[in-house]
Order: sequence, then structure tokens, then C-alpha cells
Amino acid sequence: MKPTTREVDNKTGHVPVDLTGLRISERDFSRFSQLIYEVCGIRMPLHKRSMLEARLRKRLRTLGLPSYEEYRDYIFSHEGMVEELTNMIDVVTTNKTDFFREPRHFDFLTETALPELIATSGAGVDRPLRVWSAGCSSGEEPYTLAMVLEEFPIVGSKLRYQILATDVSTQVLEKAVLGVYHRDKIEPVPLPLRRKYLLKSRQKEDPRVRINPELRAKVQFRHLNFMDEHYAVNDPQDVIFCRNVIIYFDRPTQEKFLSRLCRCLAPGGYLMMGHSETLSGMTLPVTQLAPAVYRKRS
Repeated sequence: MKPTTREVDNKTGHVPVDLTGLRISERDFSRFSQLIYEVCGIRMPLHKRSMLEARLRKRLRTLGLPSYEEYRDYIFSHEGMVEELTNMIDVVTTNKTDFFREPRHFDFLTETALPELIATSGAGVDRPLRVWSAGCSSGEEPYTLAMVLEEFPIVGSKLRYQILATDVSTQVLEKAVLGVYHRDKIEPVPLPLRRKYLLKSRQKEDPRVRINPELRAKVQFRHLNFMDEHYAVNDPQDVIFCRNVIIYFDRPTQEKFLSRLCRCLAPGGYLMMGHSETLSGMTLPVTQLAPAVYRKRS
């Protein structure tokens, strides 16, 4: 049965439950970590027990539950699987991203990949260029891509493109769709692009900015779980950014996921990985062109 939510503290928005010193037993940790692995492929070894405790504690407070045991019973019930599983995945997934993160990828995109794709397939000119931000988190990467593509010079016209942005976390997708960020987050954005694509609040004391509506309209956000057998990506993608995603997966999960990802990549399309990630030793239809940059063989 769904736990009874207690009276919420008006100041914190959380249920006033004392969780001081509460620990997850090794047995329950094993059950939670196995569920997380099965649902979204993220490894949760025992040394991450404290991290999991801290993140699940948010759900215990919200639901008014006094113990991890009661949360375990709820999450593994039919009702919990329907109503709570998404919330649990939202709090345990790591969503770290920035505008213009790993900027060499954007340089490679404009200096090498786009001219080559235009010349060989007409992508961006004869038809829309298709770009996928896989694991988009709160939207900084796809909005960076939109700025870069908007600024790409095309003689006599503008680059035609479509950006798909997906993530397993519904919470970060909601933030991404809003496109609202603290001023500190936009420091990596060049000043001319800030002036062109970011809107300040009318209230001077408000430290937030928002992506302008024209740029937000260029990005389609969608929920997608990489552990699904098939991805709802209808058209082959010309460029896929999938950076700092596979570091959370074990080797078998990495290979299965990347095989599915490559099926969504058009022949001659480009795959951008995180600079700490490697595809070495994997049987994939791609060739490495530069650090963390791969191209699908025709």
C-alpha cells in the first residue's frame, strides 16, 4: 500500500520525519542496487551505500516514511513500481552538465563534421541535419548545440537542423524544457551568444536567465531509458552526443547500449563521447577520428 503522507512542513516542503543516523542494511542495499541496475543500467557498488542513503532520504521525507525498510516494501510493491519508481530513479541518477562542456567537440562539429556532412549527404541544406543529445540532463548540452548550429555560416540561408534531447530522469527534463538557469551556470557561454539567446529577468534581483523561446523551440525533449531494447528514434541521426554516460555502466551494459546507439546513427554520422570514455576493444561499426570522436563506417 502507498504510505500515508504526513503533514508537510511549510518551510521545507518536506515531511517532518527524524531520519538521523538511519542506515540501509547490506541486504536492502543489494536489493535497491540490483533494481537500479535493472532499470537504468547504473552500477551501485557497496562503497556507494552512503550516497544512496542520502539520495533516498529525500524520498523518505517526502513520503513520511521512518525507515528504509518501509521504503523497500513500498518500492517493491505493485503500487510502488507504478507510482514511485520514476521518483526513485530521478533522485539516484547523476545529472552533471554545463554549457559548452568539452568545447573541442563543438569546434570539431563546426570545422570538420558539418562541412563533411553537408558535402556528402546535404544534411543541413537539402534536408534537416539531425542531432541527438543522448543523456541531455537539464538541457545545457542541447541548448549549446542549438546556439552553435544557429551560428554556423551557410551562404544565402541558415542551417536546417533538428535536435532531439533525451534523458531517463523526468525531473531534469522538466527543468530542461523550461530553459531557466542561474547566472553562474551561463559563464561558459560567449558574451555575444548570451546577448542573442538568453533573456534576463525583468526583476533585477532575480539571478536567473532563460533561453529565448525561438531557441527553445529548436529542441525536442523526450524521456528515454537506455536500457530499453529499442529506442523511439525514427530517423537515422547525423550526429550523436553521448558524453559521460557510459562511465556509470559496467562493460556488458556499455557494449549493449552502444550497439543500440550505433543503430540510430546514420552511415557516415559522428558519435561524440566523453573524454574520459573509451570504446577500445568493443566491436562497434565506428572508427575513431580524434579524442572521443568517432564516425560510423558506411
